[in-house]
Amino acid sequence: MIVDVVIAGAGPNGLMLACELSLAGVRPLVLERLPERSQDNRANGLVGQVVRMLDRRGLYERLAGVQDPPRAAPGFVFGALPIDLSVLDDNPLYLLPVPQLRIEQMLEERAGELAVEIRRGHELTGFDQDADGVTLKVSGPAGPYTVEARFLVGADGGHSIVRKLAGIAFPGVTTDTTISRTAHATVPAEFIDPATGGLDVPGYGPIPPLLHHRTERGLFVYAPLPSSTAPLISTMEWNGQDAEGPLTLEELQASARRVLGADIVFGPPDGPGPHLMRKLNGGNTRLAERFRDGRVLLVGDAAHVHAAIGGPGLNLGLQDAVNLGWKLAAEVRGTAPAGLLDTYESERRPAAERVVMSSRAQSALIAPGSEVTGLRALFTELLGDPRNVRRIADLMSGADIRYDVGSDHPLAGRWAPDLDLEGGGRLAELTRDGRPHLIDFTGGDWGHPATAGLPGPAVPCTALLLRPDGYVAWATDVPQPDAESRASLRTAIRRWLG
Repeated sequence: MIVDVVIAGAGPNGLMLACELSLAGVRPLVLERLPERSQDNRANGLVGQVVRMLDRRGLYERLAGVQDPPRAAPGFVFGALPIDLSVLDDNPLYLLPVPQLRIEQMLEERAGELAVEIRRGHELTGFDQDADGVTLKVSGPAGPYTVEARFLVGADGGHSIVRKLAGIAFPGVTTDTTISRTAHATVPAEFIDPATGGLDVPGYGPIPPLLHHRTERGLFVYAPLPSSTAPLISTMEWNGQDAEGPLTLEELQASARRVLGADIVFGPPDGPGPHLMRKLNGGNTRLAERFRDGRVLLVGDAAHVHAAIGGPGLNLGLQDAVNLGWKLAAEVRGTAPAGLLDTYESERRPAAERVVMSSRAQSALIAPGSEVTGLRALFTELLGDPRNVRRIADLMSGADIRYDVGSDHPLAGRWAPDLDLEGGGRLAELTRDGRPHLIDFTGGDWGHPATAGLPGPAVPCTALLLRPDGYVAWATDVPQPDAESRASLRTAIRRWLG
């Protein structure tokens, strides 16, 4: 039996892709070399457009534990500089503080509901491809075996075996100048400021919670996350000496002393684990030479890695998965218009390049040194202008992404706005099936089945065609359908939906 799509990697990106393929009627198989989910919590929240994307699949409420729609954050940081997002009328930056372990658990539960097969303890060891499919070599608990598939997707991280076996180069830069240390730990009660929830360190002063705090000697973060029984403490130093062996609380405390110039005593974390205790030397910024090689594709960290400044990794990778899912499903079903699958790379590579640019810029802004302090003073002035706040918020959230969909309408190629529909429903409730939708705000006859919208001053168009990934493929402002608008709609449907 030939499998439609094999996904190597059961992390968040691989699981999200599996769910998207299943929604589109395609049967995926997920191979994961680890026998069970990793307990290494590599992220502690979601930042940006991905929060609203999960809302449009009905997954946000599972993670947030509330029925209300997500709300934009009043503030955030860029390169450890605070950003006042309340100055924006339409704030695009959404946050969801939830551990990556919980995200993976939720996505695995959703994949189970969609009857996705996940084989843990099964490692891809090789493959051969031709014009018709891919033959995979797999090592499982019962020994080696082969799988025939139409497509293979590598969602297997920065050290992707799929990328390496496909011979796809991974150019970029590796640095060894930084040491970051992160651990769950407790701090003395008298250090905690009840008014802000941050720290008030004797001999240093206030440290706000949940923000990167830069000094001339390094970076310090105090993060009392609501999803954790103990706060996360992080430091970053440049050109520092690394103590041998695994990270200890004593080593983290010594690093905090060097960064802050003051002492904080860290105690062991309270409550059940898993508790993080991690040390990272240096970092990688790399972008795959291409995202596709024939019937082999890459998503997430397999396609791009970068310094994790501002939490863009999952925002980028999960949106890779949602962009690819419906296109790959159409290719498998034989309904894809010519070139549709190629738009995965042409759309997602520029998004990855912008995240790389943003991460590098933020890394420069948090570095030690008086010259960087001068640069930060200039950026602080610039961030006093709401127009610059808008540019930074759009960059960090991914709201500045505009795909080339062949239309110059202001909405075309952009993330669809959060619209109310007839009967009081939300657009996010309409899109949970992962299907395209034609939404009509006029009651006009467009010659295609349409969902009625709720007309009003907030509606930015009279009709729009929504792609399965939540981006607008076509929109119009004409009050009633005419020959030109009907023709442009037919062109958009042929181009994106076949």
